[in-house]
Amino acid sequence: MVALLDRNLMYVDANEDFTRLAGRSREQLIGRYIFDVFPENPGDRAAAGMRETRASLLRVIATGKRDTMALLRYDIEDPHRPGHWQEHFWSPVNAPVLGPDGRVALVVHRVEEVTQLIRARGGPGGDRSRVLEAELYTRSRELQEANENLRETQARDRRVALALQEAMLPSPRPVGHHRAAVRYRPAAGGLLVCGDWYDLVDLTGGRTAVAVGDVVGHGLTAACIMGQLRSALSAATLVADGPAVALEALGLYARSVEGAESTTVATTFIDWHDHTVTYSSAGHPPPVLLAPDGTTTFLDQATDPPLGARPEHVPRPQATVSFTEGATLVLYTDGLIERRSEDIDVGLARLTGSLTRHSRADPEFLADALLTDLLPAGGNTDDTALIVVRL
Repeated sequence: MVALLDRNLMYVDANEDFTRLAGRSREQLIGRYIFDVFPENPGDRAAAGMRETRASLLRVIATGKRDTMALLRYDIEDPHRPGHWQEHFWSPVNAPVLGPDGRVALVVHRVEEVTQLIRARGGPGGDRSRVLEAELYTRSRELQEANENLRETQARDRRVALALQEAMLPSPRPVGHHRAAVRYRPAAGGLLVCGDWYDLVDLTGGRTAVAVGDVVGHGLTAACIMGQLRSALSAATLVADGPAVALEALGLYARSVEGAESTTVATTFIDWHDHTVTYSSAGHPPPVLLAPDGTTTFLDQATDPPLGARPEHVPRPQATVSFTEGATLVLYTDGLIERRSEDIDVGLARLTGSLTRHSRADPEFLADALLTDLLPAGGNTDDTALIVVRL
């Protein structure tokens, strides 16, 4: 039995099994409050089905996490005999459906109907039924405890992954006499710590390399892969004569790192004397050059597939663009712009709009403004790394 509820616990949809086993037509369900359709049995003072079900649904809405309930007795009024209540035993699981803003928009209310199982095993006088009910209740409680332990383990792993990630990311610092701001925002909830990173490397000849990258996957594994790739790119950048060669070296190294395939990276070499930015991208969202007058340019003329996407080594492209003093270079990961329900061009347009509005802001203010303007208020489902450099 599966039904879909909105945030007000009103029925939005229900499958055929739900209507058949609950004895209610779609017309009796859709658009109605769940506990108006299925109130508590007034003749049973010990009844707690409605209270426990409501508490579970509200937990899902508040936390955005799946909730597995213990075996539940929930009597239902006979639709053909008002005032007569039928004994039912349910095993419900409630799960969130997130909206574009990252908040819970709907709840999937799935119920296993086990009434016939209990009755079939009951025997004379129903003694066996009560024993089985107690056994099922105990097993359900054990399952709940196991789920709680799993959530605690996930929370601990998330804290470890975040600590590891923060330890491997460089601390904010000036880029020569130029100002720079960096930000990292982990995904909201669960083990959604990802492999996003940023890096700044001082080069010879009055140049600076700035890069961002994103490892596929979540949790401790992604964080560890991120550390390996970030260190490898930093080392390659110091000896490469341009960002394309640095990415080629990183791509070759990534072939030996399990889980590094499909990683995306964008790296830029800033030449402070020539006032140029040379860049290359391995499948990553394009950096943005913000001019002092508020116009924006995507650095998208040297984009190639992600790391490990090609079976054989192929030289990567790079391109160079000039900048005027006072311009701003912005690199970011896809968590800043991508949303599951919309085309990426919508997110890119949102980014350029925010940059134009805050074009005169210093890097620290601009970084905070971008996060405020672009990330959902309730937290994003993907990590976000951001670096802003005043040129």
